[in-house]
This record gives sequence, C-alpha cells and structure tokens, in this order.
Amino acid sequence: MTSISGRGCARGFGVGFVLAASVADIANVGNADQSLWPTGVLLLAGLTAVLWPAERRPVWLTPQLRTAVTALLSVLFTAGALLTGREILFGPGEATILLCLLFVAVRHCTPRWAVACGVLDGVALLLLPVRSSHSLQDGGALGLMVGGLVLAGLVAGLAAYLRSLDYRRTVAVTETRREERVAIAADLHDFVAHHVTGILVQTQVARMMASTRPDDLDPVLAGIERAATEALASMRRTVGVLRDTGDEPADRRPVGDLAAITGLAEGFASPVQKVTLHRDPTLPDDLPHEVQAAAFRVVQESLTNVRRHAADAAEIIVGMCWSRGRLEVSVSDDGRGGTQLPAAAHGGGFGLVGLTERVTALGGELHAGPRVHAGWEVRAVFPVTRP
Repeated sequence: MTSISGRGCARGFGVGFVLAASVADIANVGNADQSLWPTGVLLLAGLTAVLWPAERRPVWLTPQLRTAVTALLSVLFTAGALLTGREILFGPGEATILLCLLFVAVRHCTPRWAVACGVLDGVALLLLPVRSSHSLQDGGALGLMVGGLVLAGLVAGLAAYLRSLDYRRTVAVTETRREERVAIAADLHDFVAHHVTGILVQTQVARMMASTRPDDLDPVLAGIERAATEALASMRRTVGVLRDTGDEPADRRPVGDLAAITGLAEGFASPVQKVTLHRDPTLPDDLPHEVQAAAFRVVQESLTNVRRHAADAAEIIVGMCWSRGRLEVSVSDDGRGGTQLPAAAHGGGFGLVGLTERVTALGGELHAGPRVHAGWEVRAVFPVTRP
C-alpha cells in the first residue's frame, strides 16, 4: 500500500510540474507579445502524448506516434523561426515534454523505432536554443545546448537501463514458465506411463484368466477401468495447465503426497502380485510438500519399473520410515527380471536419472540395485526440515 501511494504521489508531482512548466511557457510568450497559437498547439500535443492515462489510451496512439508528432512539431517550429528570422522564446515546459518523450521512445518503442524517435526527440531538444538566438556562436545558446545534451544523455541512459531490466524480467519469466511446463510434461509422462503400463499388465492377466478363472475377472477389469480413468484425468488436468497462458493453477497439476502412496500401492496390487505397505507410525503428515511429492514419484516410478522389468515378481514391499529427521522411502520386489511385456513397452527412458535429480535437488540420496537373494530395490533418503 505504501509503495502504491508513493508512486501515486510521484506521478501527481510530475504531472503538476509539467503543467506548471507549460503555463510558464504560455506566460513567457504572452509577455513577449508573440503569437500564442503555435506554442499552444505544440504544448497541447506534447501534454496529450505525455499525460494521457495508459488505461484510457486508444490503440492508435502508439509510443511511436506519441513521441514523433510532438518532436516534429517542435523541429518545424524551430525551422519556421529560422526561415522567418524571428526570435521565438522557448521555456521549460517544451523542454520537459521533449525529455519525457525521449524517455518514452527509448523505453517503450520497438527497437527500430526507439532509435529513430529517440534521435528525433533529442534533436528537437537541442535545437530549442537556436530558436531564440539564431546562431551557434552565442555562448548562452551553446551552453544551453550542452546542458540539453547532458540531460538527454541521462534520460536516455536511464530509459535504456529500465528497458534492459524489463527485458531481463521478461526473459526470466518466460524461462521459468518454460521450465515449469517441461516439469509438468515430465509429471504427465510419469503418471500416464504408470497407469498405461498397469493397464497392459492387467490386460495380459485378464487374457490368461479368461480361459482358466473367468469368474475372477471382474476385479481385474475394474482395475483396468480405474487405471484408464486416472490416466485420462491426469492428461486432462495437465493439458489444461499447458494451455494456460497465465500462472499455472496448482490444483490442476498432477500431484502426489505421502497419503497418496497408500492408494498407489493398493491400486498396483493384482491377483498375481501382492503389495505390502509398511508405514512408520511416527511418520509425520506435515512434511514439506516438495519432499512428499518426490517420495511419491520414487514409489510411482519404482512400481512402474516393476511392471516393465519384473512382471514375475510375486511380492512388492513399499516402506516409509522416519528417523532423526530423515525420511526413507523404499520399494523392493522379489522378481528375477522375467517379463512378458512387448519390447516397445519396456521404456528405455530416463526414469531413474530423473528420480536421482529430483532427490539430490532436495539434498537426498537415491540408491537402486539388486537385492542380496533376488529382486530389485530402490531406496531414497530425504533430510527433512519440518515447518
């Protein structure tokens, strides 16, 4: 609130100064018994270009038009004074307006127009002393031109600096959104790969049971239906996020936490595979969200790999342990690497590599390798700072 009030006060002071300086210009011209209408038209065009509120500004009033028209009128006014031989006074109002328009040109015009309009505004500003002296030999006029050159350089430099900050901010926001969308796409791959692999495995089980145990098919078919529904829901949420041009709503991104691991394990179980979940009763529920999401991804990717590479596993054990501020998540199986999945369904992606990056980014460690007797184990340890 203080920042908004400060900007409002600064804007009000600037508007008041420009208006007061313009009134001083009119007064000076009137006291010199010179025609008021050229100065009035010039100041009116300049004040319109500078003070027209941005939220009410018409589309056709572009930064190029705003900065070029007033500068052209000023240059023509100066050229008319030189051609007619008349000395015409200039004041602080016109100089202030030209400086403001120089700032607008450098900061807001497109790159090509920024140079052209900036040079035009600067030339119009530097020619103001010539309008009244008609000679560059006049020491006073030369001093005013040097002062104008310094002011123009300072204003243009400040505008260029702010323009570079705007550019850096835009690049940073674009890069952040791109990285977030890449991460969302990776999450989508994890979710869909998990569910589709489950559909494939359970379909194979259903085909085998169709001839031997047809009465037990209903749970298998229900699991296929549930996995397909969850995959479609994940894709729908994620595609909605990727289409959004604004900030990504968090509730539409596929997420997982420690509580969701229970449902993940229960949904993975099948008539030929038993899944046992061991959760430490002392494990708190208020761990940081990023740690819970990473733990969920470890379990999800590990279960997906069991289906891909160890479909012969009869028992899978999922463990969640809590000790001395460290969360340990593990998934182990007793498979021997036998699988009947088609070669195209084996993956060959970067699942473990992605998990390693996710875990180590949180200061944790990931270990994956064969067990002593048979099977495979994935274990991730996270150091946790509780809120």
